[in-house]
Amino acid sequence: MQEIILVKTGELALKGLNRSTFESVLVKKLRAAVANCGECDIRRAQSAIFIEPRGDFDFERAVSAVGRVFGISAFSRACVCQKDMDDVKQKSIEYLREDLAAAKTFKVTAKRADKRFALKSPEICADLGEYILDNFPNLSVDVKNPDITVTVEVRDYAVYVRGPQLAGAGGLPVSTAGRAMCLISGGIDSPVAAYMMAKRGVEVVAVHFASPPYTGERALQKVHTLLQKVAAYGGPIFLMTVPFTEIQEAIRDHCREEYLTVIMRRAMMMIAGECAAKQDCGALITGESLAQVASQTMWALACTDEATALPVLRPLVGMDKEEIITIARRIDTFETSILPYEDCCTVFTPAHPRTRPNIELVKKEEEKLDLAALITRAMENIESMRIMPQ
Repeated sequence: MQEIILVKTGELALKGLNRSTFESVLVKKLRAAVANCGECDIRRAQSAIFIEPRGDFDFERAVSAVGRVFGISAFSRACVCQKDMDDVKQKSIEYLREDLAAAKTFKVTAKRADKRFALKSPEICADLGEYILDNFPNLSVDVKNPDITVTVEVRDYAVYVRGPQLAGAGGLPVSTAGRAMCLISGGIDSPVAAYMMAKRGVEVVAVHFASPPYTGERALQKVHTLLQKVAAYGGPIFLMTVPFTEIQEAIRDHCREEYLTVIMRRAMMMIAGECAAKQDCGALITGESLAQVASQTMWALACTDEATALPVLRPLVGMDKEEIITIARRIDTFETSILPYEDCCTVFTPAHPRTRPNIELVKKEEEKLDLAALITRAMENIESMRIMPQ
């Protein structure tokens, strides 16, 4: 019996003349996702994508991988039947035997994309339903809340029978919405922000600010681990690590304490903007949530935005901490994020930061620094690496 993975694209079906481009990118991402599962053919037809194994194929591993590919609304394992009702009935009970034997109630649904098929959808449901009842006396029909739903999809090439459908990762295929630079720390928020933008089709490049000796190797390894987990959804991530100690010490030594955080954030945005230009990124991404901390008030965000000409994408801006943590747990970054290794954002934190900084006063404080020279030296010592999925 031939088994395939049947993929539904969801949001991509709403695209217009460029829909084919989105689907082509999704097929490419799926090929990469299942590359280590065995040989297979991947084709698209009738708003669906078919992953068809050739020879040995690790279905369990493939299902896990497909579930992390953005651009998919739902997917399922399915068996392939001839366009003959007798074959459909026989293979349905063979393929779903364990599920049907364990259930008490069931229903049959049918989708008849190929209108040339002899039976209409209600007739398919009635015929297959009667056959299942004859073979499984433990079952009764429940059309509202069945233990198992048997779905028959009549398409151009064959008939496909499947049981439960799995939820996909949603969103859009990565790279279809451009490229953006994410400011990544070791905290809870920024990995979630990177994940959220990857889900909207953005290819994420990352920049991390390290401040040795105030931050150590464990803090940097923590960032690598977080990006590995995000890369499991969005693909490999290019990481640029910026030495930030000299800049932070200069701000501490020359600027008024209440402005330390906002000036530090502005310096980060300036450097991230230059890194973004080198990586052909069209925007910056941050994990800021409005009013979560002093540096994330509306006035503080306006000051940091002024430091870059690029648009700043903040996918978490309207979320509270519990909402962010829920996503972090789901994508398996939370436990890593809470490891007790300091990042540069917690270094030299002022006791009483300005929550409503004035941009003119901030710039006046910045004039005490040779910020251009400091940024140039930092840019000259960036270390880069490619982070692969975990």
